[in-house]
Amino acid sequence: MTAFDVIIVGGGLAGMRAAIATPPHLSVALFSKVHPVRSHSVAAEGGINAAIGRDDSWEAHAFDTVKGSDYLGDQDAIEILCREGPEQIAELERMGALFSRDEQGRIAQRPFGGAGYPRTCYTEDRTGHALVHLLYEQLLKQGTTVFEEWYVTSLVVEEGVCRGVVALDLVAGGLRAFPAGAVILATGGYGRVYAVSTNAAINTGDGMSMAYRAGAPLMDMEFVQFHPTTLKRTGILLSEAARGEGGYLINSEGERFMQRYAPKTLELASRDVVSRAEQQEIEEGRGLDGCVLLDVRHLGRDRILERLPQIRDLALTYIGVDMIEAPVPITPGVHYSMGGIRTNVSGETAIDGLLAAGECACLSVHGANRLGGNALLETIVFGRRAGLRAAELAARRPAPALTDQVLEPDRRRIAAFFESGRSLSAWTLREEIGEAMSRHIGIFRTRERLEEGRVRLVELRRRAAGIGVRDRSERFNMELVAALETLSVLNLAEAIIDSALAREESRGAHYRLDFRERDDTNWLKHTLAYRTTDGPRLEYVPVTITRYEPKARSY
Repeated sequence: MTAFDVIIVGGGLAGMRAAIATPPHLSVALFSKVHPVRSHSVAAEGGINAAIGRDDSWEAHAFDTVKGSDYLGDQDAIEILCREGPEQIAELERMGALFSRDEQGRIAQRPFGGAGYPRTCYTEDRTGHALVHLLYEQLLKQGTTVFEEWYVTSLVVEEGVCRGVVALDLVAGGLRAFPAGAVILATGGYGRVYAVSTNAAINTGDGMSMAYRAGAPLMDMEFVQFHPTTLKRTGILLSEAARGEGGYLINSEGERFMQRYAPKTLELASRDVVSRAEQQEIEEGRGLDGCVLLDVRHLGRDRILERLPQIRDLALTYIGVDMIEAPVPITPGVHYSMGGIRTNVSGETAIDGLLAAGECACLSVHGANRLGGNALLETIVFGRRAGLRAAELAARRPAPALTDQVLEPDRRRIAAFFESGRSLSAWTLREEIGEAMSRHIGIFRTRERLEEGRVRLVELRRRAAGIGVRDRSERFNMELVAALETLSVLNLAEAIIDSALAREESRGAHYRLDFRERDDTNWLKHTLAYRTTDGPRLEYVPVTITRYEPKARSY
């Protein structure tokens, strides 16, 4: 068995930044079910936040983030994020990041929703793409062992300590175990729990589900972010950069309607506020075919081509609208998971030797609502911190010796899919889970809808026992991968809906029509979901408050 000091699961920005942070004398392996440059981090278009402007400060960034989180964010973690952000931008620049520049040659920054200053650094509207390729170059330079097109099926946990991983080789077939001194999960979000999402097809929450199955709690799963500007039916994201550059949102009457919902900041209110406003306009009959309109025509052709070339191409390609000439129909769409595997500020989870970073982790720096531009910063700041901490753990605890016996649970789990009588398609069940989540736990929530959704998930859990795999091939058996992913999706769907049903208030992205007010007396706390045979078991822990006492939030 090949052993490593540190194993990282996930090839996006958080995973690669963690690998780069480990010292060169340690052996590091990175596992990804796709090639790292095809990870979902490439889809982060708008930019990465940092208080590097002359009039800006990390304290102002921290306040905006706490306010944006609807005061559910842990302020010790937020202060680290914002304080370390400027140096990490400088480090990316030293690596060779090609940020766009202003007239003075400094890194250009644009305003994003919920921010008091223009602090989003960007590379046109392809920031994630640029950073992924940059870090992949650094990964190759460092000599990290990359296992691309491997699907990690489970964690090896013995006596409460994570000892390594079990992974399926998609190219050659077969399960293998890999011992490690420490394991970092950096597997991204779970957007494919829903029927339509801005997320790539690979975003099925596998890392969260693995940790959940191994006994680590998931935190704040009820907080699912809807992005205000996605293309109808496709879920394709149109970056917040469009509004940051000055785009308007208008309804069927030509009204710039955000003046009624956020009179001070208009389109640059936080994402939860803008998404609810759009949905309300649509539900009250002021939409167009289930959409509102994004209008950037007043910016002019040159500025659109310079600052927003990718989203113009997306709108032109997928719905045939040239935003230089006409407004683009858009709708709120599932985008980001504020919740995830509970960690501390070093990335450590409840399982010794297991860490997590990026969207699959929950520190919580985003609380009930994430500000645009903070996700990329989180991957860089806390990916680095997780890599450093994993290296410390691995230096004290060498990779253990494992036997093939650790493969048996996954061998049995996979063999069950091939049993006679199992005929349910994983893709069919996945589609039904997505439809149930979209119908019952969207932007506006009620007890009735949530309870109906929960009943539906109980039925789908029962039917999941019938998932069968007809493809008998070992190489690139994507039907088998789909079956495993579907069980991950189902685990997370249950945690999301149970957590949302229990939280009887409205806060950030969690909006209850039957409990419309934020309730700090009873609900200024994080939800923890533990897996049991009867479904999620919920517990609660307090929010960490350092300098910003909760107050009413307005934009």
